[in-house]
Amino acid sequence: MQHRYHAALTSFGVGLCLLTGCAGGPAVGRGKSGAQAPATSPTNAVAAGGLNTAEQATVTAHAHYAQGTILDLAGDPEAALQEFSLAAQADPANEQLVMDLARRYLQRSRPEQALEILLRATARPKASGMVFSRLAQVYAVQGKDDLARAASQTAIKRDPASLAGYLGLFLLEMKGAKHQAALAVLDQAAHQPNASVEFLVGLGELYANLQHQAPSLKEAAKPGAALVLKRAAELNPAAPLLRLKLAEDFYVLGDTQGATRIYLDLLERFPDEAELAEEVHTKLAQIYLQASDRQKAAEQLQDLLKGNPTYVQAYYVLGQLSLEAKKYADAADYFAKGLLLNDKFKDSEATYYMLAELQIILDRVPQAFTTLERAQAKYRDSFTIEFLKARAFSKQKDFTNALVHFTTAEVMAKAMEPARLNALFYFQLGAAHERKGDLAEAETAFKKTLEIDPDFSEALNYYGYMLADRGERLDAARAMVQKALDAEPKNAAFIDSMAWVFFRLHQPEKALPLALQAITLNEEPDATLYEHLGDIYAALQQPEQAREAYQKSVALEKNPAVQKKLEPAPGR
Repeated sequence: MQHRYHAALTSFGVGLCLLTGCAGGPAVGRGKSGAQAPATSPTNAVAAGGLNTAEQATVTAHAHYAQGTILDLAGDPEAALQEFSLAAQADPANEQLVMDLARRYLQRSRPEQALEILLRATARPKASGMVFSRLAQVYAVQGKDDLARAASQTAIKRDPASLAGYLGLFLLEMKGAKHQAALAVLDQAAHQPNASVEFLVGLGELYANLQHQAPSLKEAAKPGAALVLKRAAELNPAAPLLRLKLAEDFYVLGDTQGATRIYLDLLERFPDEAELAEEVHTKLAQIYLQASDRQKAAEQLQDLLKGNPTYVQAYYVLGQLSLEAKKYADAADYFAKGLLLNDKFKDSEATYYMLAELQIILDRVPQAFTTLERAQAKYRDSFTIEFLKARAFSKQKDFTNALVHFTTAEVMAKAMEPARLNALFYFQLGAAHERKGDLAEAETAFKKTLEIDPDFSEALNYYGYMLADRGERLDAARAMVQKALDAEPKNAAFIDSMAWVFFRLHQPEKALPLALQAITLNEEPDATLYEHLGDIYAALQQPEQAREAYQKSVALEKNPAVQKKLEPAPGR
């Protein structure tokens, strides 16, 4: 602890050696013969110098404090404490020394000795409120709440512009669960006319503490808290850490707009304070996330990474935000960077799986396999890893291997996590069976899907389309696709499925407007949609339009079956 006696050590260095007999320094107290002079006590030496009583006390206290400091640095805290105690006894008017000594006693669980030194100091007529505040603290430690309350009240009377007295009373009331009385103490402090900005910011923290521990008083505490924060902001503190605390008070007490203003101002005022900027960007991102302003939250996190590109959690949150915005490539990049920097944070396993899923969606299948291998080496074999491997093989159209991993995942889930076998699992399993040509197994999987979730739109559409494509149970197929369309009337794939149902029902005139609508609504040109359109035109005896549709289909994806439809009919 910095103390005014520390600063005095240099100027009093020679005097201290004279008083204490410093070893290794110039010869002291030796006559011409070199004989050692009799030891002289600090008091006698000072008296010999002709100092008055107050001056004697000050110099003696300096000597003991210096000796205590030396002992403390030498690793003898007990002997140091004795010297500090002698210093405080010699100069009880030095309240900073007294309070420091009391603090040291409390740290060593010796409240009786702290009390003794404080009682001596508070007996002085001019004792300040700060000393009474420390006395209240000691009484509270001893469980003497009435005496602690009285000492705190005296502290407030002696120094109403100091928060310490109010703090003592507040803690006593909170200790006794007298939350209303604690609020009254804070409201009293809030109306202190000569409060400093430090006083007001600290008081704001106490209001926040009260609201946290007594939520029922949140509304009652608002007026006082608002007054305190308004006054503190008007004082416009210059110190960045004080402004940071003020912003935190605004935030904790529910005024996110006030907090945001101060945080943004801090970034503008102190652009080169890296640690400060990191904390402020983090706080602003949190505020914007709570307000569902994903864009501004992402901007704050991106700015944070400019100053600290190793902040792993920022990559994870940015990945989540990009995922919500369906910016899958950005999400994958953020998750990959986060894992590269540190794959030991609490959400790292889930991040591996999200990254692999995104890589599959983005058709980065080799990267997905690498990600899953890293996860498997770091953790253990799991349903999720097997399921994602199956998805990756499906993406590569390797449905044989996909089904191997789907089967492994199903076995693992039945043994340990049966809840994993949900509608999505059986939908993916059914799609893999269908693509491999195992139509009976596909139908079994789709039936399980719809037993679990009868409103699963994608499963309804896929199952209905599969039946229509085979020309089977067309009424059931139409009902399933219609149910999917009722849930998502603008889904291009579902609309195309209904067009195909009508085509199979030999109603191409009903199929045509649906096929055209599907092509219009689809985000990107799709070869299958144009092939269906060509087939419908052909059924309507419109060969030129059919040929144009087939040409667009093969331009998007080479397909021998569609190419054959472009060849002239035999005999023509």
